[in-house]
Amino acid sequence: MGIFTSDKKKNLDRGLEKTKESVFKKLSRAVVGKTRVDDEVLDKLEEVLITSDVGVETTLRIIERIELRVSKDKFLNTSELNAILKEEIAQLLEETNSGLVRGFEDALPATPYVIMVVGVNGVGKTTTIGKLAHHFKKAGKKVVLGAADTFRAAAVDQLSIWAERVGVDIVKQAMGSDPASVAFDTLSSAMAGGADVVIIDTAGRLHNKVNLMNELSKINRVMQKVIPEAPHEILLILDGSTGQNAFEQAKQFTIATNVNALALTKLDGTAKGGVVIGISDQFQIPVKYIGIGEKMEDLLVFDRNEFVDSLFKQQ
Repeated sequence: MGIFTSDKKKNLDRGLEKTKESVFKKLSRAVVGKTRVDDEVLDKLEEVLITSDVGVETTLRIIERIELRVSKDKFLNTSELNAILKEEIAQLLEETNSGLVRGFEDALPATPYVIMVVGVNGVGKTTTIGKLAHHFKKAGKKVVLGAADTFRAAAVDQLSIWAERVGVDIVKQAMGSDPASVAFDTLSSAMAGGADVVIIDTAGRLHNKVNLMNELSKINRVMQKVIPEAPHEILLILDGSTGQNAFEQAKQFTIATNVNALALTKLDGTAKGGVVIGISDQFQIPVKYIGIGEKMEDLLVFDRNEFVDSLFKQQ
């Protein structure tokens, strides 16, 4: 059963409009004049999925599943293709038991619950942190932000603006300070103040992968001096509109740190929404949030059934 209200469902339908329009136009062209699913239709379907940024590996997995179904029923009608594709994508998105908090109102498995946010600059990292803080606070939880992205000009200021806008506490130091020191102070403050949720921002870009890995590892180690299990969640923010580039970012960050949750942003402005399917499948990391607009309420907890339903919803 979906967890969305009718308003959120409408927002999701609207946010995926460009992706849906692109996919259905391509699908319609792929099956025009055909009465059954044959090799030619499957070849065209493969092209549709790849050009929709589902990714090659995931596309081949979907095609193999559909081929298996076609082999059982030689006269499968092309009119059934959408329904079959919808079922197979929903199956691929079926999440493993991640143990993560799913909804903002959910009971927290630890207090404070520590979320470390990673991702390159420009993907909407700071905005997503602000929206997360808003939703957690709205759910009655006390939130503290940690401004550990001390390398980028204005990063601390931007997070401070969000903290003031949402009405939550923030721990920060001067530009160029040691990020791990900021994280340590944030967790110490959260423990002393009885916070429920701690969200730590981190640098989006360091000089190379080794520096990135070392910095994130150091932040982890220092946080564990305060809370041994921290961080409970490492959330990677990806810009859905970048398509295949998001795959490469996911690859680099999963090498650098133990990412266990994903947030895909900016899906409302792109036809590349298929990236959600491919990244979730290839990296076996649950998509936790999707961003479908600029408003606070446009950051949604990801629900695979609602997502697939909106993607294949006919007007």
